[in-house]
Amino acid sequence: MTTTGTTDHHIGMIVPSSNLTMETELPRMLRAREAEHPQDRFVFHSSRMRMRHVTPEQLKEMNAQTERAALELADARPDVVASACLVALMAQGPGHHCAAEAEIADVLRGEGAEAPVVSSAGALLDGIKALGARRVAVVTPYLKPLTELVVDYIEDAGIEVTDALSLEVPDNLAVARLDPADLHTHWRKLDLRDADALVLSACVQMPSLAAVQRVQEEAGLPVITAATATAHGILTALGLPPVVPGAGSLLA
Repeated sequence: MTTTGTTDHHIGMIVPSSNLTMETELPRMLRAREAEHPQDRFVFHSSRMRMRHVTPEQLKEMNAQTERAALELADARPDVVASACLVALMAQGPGHHCAAEAEIADVLRGEGAEAPVVSSAGALLDGIKALGARRVAVVTPYLKPLTELVVDYIEDAGIEVTDALSLEVPDNLAVARLDPADLHTHWRKLDLRDADALVLSACVQMPSLAAVQRVQEEAGLPVITAATATAHGILTALGLPPVVPGAGSLLA
């Protein structure tokens, strides 16, 4: 809906049923953007897919619910749809985000809801490349085997992962309860000597927004997260300048 001088942009999100963070951090970023660009306003609509524990089995079961979730969002006629579970796509093998985005777009199109589709998995890769980074260090909340799949996925896209830290939290609700202030300590466990950028949270469920700007200053490197990358992807898909204050170099 457009009123005098303003445009409402409707954002659809497909999120795990246990995700508490994406629906907090993404609106927070775009509300901050509204303060500086009041002509653009953002409205959010979510569809949920059942998943409680971040295991390969539950991730696969969740992915099987994609069509149903996309159908629900199609009824809201979104301007863009974001698939917001990075590891669910990366765990399926390199490049899977392309197939997942295409599946969602096909469902939307079949319901007469033409809208661009972004995924947190694809957005992270695009965001790293937008920063001009070729080598990154990564923090994840996942168990080490899942972190290894994420590293393989990123490296298959031509980006070297110089070091990775796994916090090893399998319960997705527990991931949401992680204190972003702890990231000020976690990043220091990484070897950043060869890194061009730091992926402070390779997970949209692990809270990180409150730490991004300060860690960037502490580390002296561009800092990106799955959430800031998804915001960048959404804004780019909408044809809007991808600018959000206080959210790191990617959105500067």
